[in-house]
Amino acid sequence: MPKLLIVDDETDIREFARNFFTKRQIDVFVASGGRQALEIVSKEDPNLLLLDVRMEEMTGIEVLRELRKTNPTVKVIMVSGVEDEETIKEANALGVIGYVHKPFILEELEKIVMAQLIN
Repeated sequence: MPKLLIVDDETDIREFARNFFTKRQIDVFVASGGRQALEIVSKEDPNLLLLDVRMEEMTGIEVLRELRKTNPTVKVIMVSGVEDEETIKEANALGVIGYVHKPFILEELEKIVMAQLIN
């Protein structure tokens, strides 16, 4: 079963996405912050991360930098409510495969995530 890690500091978003993808036969893990996410990645080796850009403990970019030190190939999709050219540029340099904007459009989110998990 494919593994998805959802990293977002908003409980509603984490739980909504967890329920949505669990119903699609995806093994879903959630983290409320960067440190927790890095622990889960080291233990569970997910196929894909949905990683929020703006979080309190660590930014998504900081998590991505740490992640790339130990896991340079895991697929990451950044999630953001704002457009920030500098963040997008840095995330691209760190190898993200895409972006999803909040608020989520479910069909778009499902299409992007499922395409990455099935391939």
